[in-house]
Amino acid sequence: MSNEDKALILIVDDNPQNLQVLGNLLREAGYRVAAAPNGKTALDFLQTRHPSCILLDVMMPEMDGFETCRRLKMQNALQGIPVIFITALADMKDKLQAFEVGGVDYITKPFQPEEVMARVGAHLRIQELQKHLKTANEALERRNRFIRETFGRYLSDDVVETILESPTGLERGGVKRVVTMLVTDLRGFTSLGEQLPAESVVEMINIYLETMTPIIFKYQGTIDDVFGDAIFALFGAPFARENDVERAVACALEMQIAMTTVNARNQAAGFPTIAMGIGIHTGSVVVGNIGSAQRMKYAVVGRHVNLTFRIESYTIGGQILISEQTRQACRSDLIIANPQKVRPKGVQAPITVYDVRGIEGEFSINLPEKTMQFVTLPQPLPAEILLLEGKHIEGATFSGRLVRIAEKIAELETSRELEPLNNLKMTLFQADGTVMSAELYAKVLERADAPQAFRIAFTSIPSDIKARFQTFTNS
Repeated sequence: MSNEDKALILIVDDNPQNLQVLGNLLREAGYRVAAAPNGKTALDFLQTRHPSCILLDVMMPEMDGFETCRRLKMQNALQGIPVIFITALADMKDKLQAFEVGGVDYITKPFQPEEVMARVGAHLRIQELQKHLKTANEALERRNRFIRETFGRYLSDDVVETILESPTGLERGGVKRVVTMLVTDLRGFTSLGEQLPAESVVEMINIYLETMTPIIFKYQGTIDDVFGDAIFALFGAPFARENDVERAVACALEMQIAMTTVNARNQAAGFPTIAMGIGIHTGSVVVGNIGSAQRMKYAVVGRHVNLTFRIESYTIGGQILISEQTRQACRSDLIIANPQKVRPKGVQAPITVYDVRGIEGEFSINLPEKTMQFVTLPQPLPAEILLLEGKHIEGATFSGRLVRIAEKIAELETSRELEPLNNLKMTLFQADGTVMSAELYAKVLERADAPQAFRIAFTSIPSDIKARFQTFTNS
């Protein structure tokens, strides 16, 4: 390792003997060392050099160590440098102040050389891990940005024609219009994407979009945006038609049926199967060209856009949920199951959402009938459960157990009172108490026939657990 590759440690202490002892100790361990006799000199040094770690005394003239640390942490370029205080002050209030101003560790004098070296080494390793994490996050952000930019071209011809053919097509501005909005999302795809190579993630999204895009265009929908594995489509903009609502519902039904094709292609390519949820809502929004002279897009804005995404968030794989406004605006008879009351974030009163299974009249499309053959487990599987609100935990862990299972559906016994559409995170155990899975996500569907029992649908399930469940159901 060249001298430049060795970690540089800055020692700040007004005692020359301490500087010498610590400097010799660190040099013998292979570190490069810089020394500063006071806080001001240290801050001047840091304007041009960024050490890997700082060992900082507290009791120094003019500017003590606490103030020195506070000032250097105010500079963005220096915030990531770990500061270890080495001082004779041993009171708890001094230790607390050291951490409050940005220190990461505290060593009291007289110090033991082994302790100093161990703590310096530990914080350098942590810093290196943080650098790797930052690099990985930047790579992930580049990948996500690539996906967004790559699929940004999935816009319908209607939008392009409106922008190019109208004399004012490229001008900013918008109009209010009643639009039916459709949002799709692949259940559990975020966690699945973290397990797969980036190329596989892109290929799966390509398969999905290549299948769904022609269906949306077939029903004269406009793909307003694609967010990774989610599609946001409009029916009624830029052109309104009398059957906007019916086309949106029929489109959603055909898209769900087409997931069979998507999964057949996934399996042929060696990818896992996936499931899609769809939310549909009808409301008044502002539509038009939004942005700046440098970056503009055709878009819709308004609270009804947010509500559409909220409605979709209540779905499970294979489900289509529509709002009361969409149900009332639909002129064709709908086949509906299990109306549910929900209270989306940002909405004052509960709303009703409807599980659509089919549409009659002009389009006449029905989803295949669901057949659930529950299997009673030989021994119930204990579970520790957390209630989720969005991505945040709500309340304490509670216990339950899985007693019956079907494909992606299970019956959960628990003394905790649950509501339909509650989101759950479960840690599942074997009958002998060993952990079977710590990352199992589900949504409450309804009460089961047995007391204190609920039917739940798994929204994200690891492949090994899915295989275990299939073993139970096949037997």
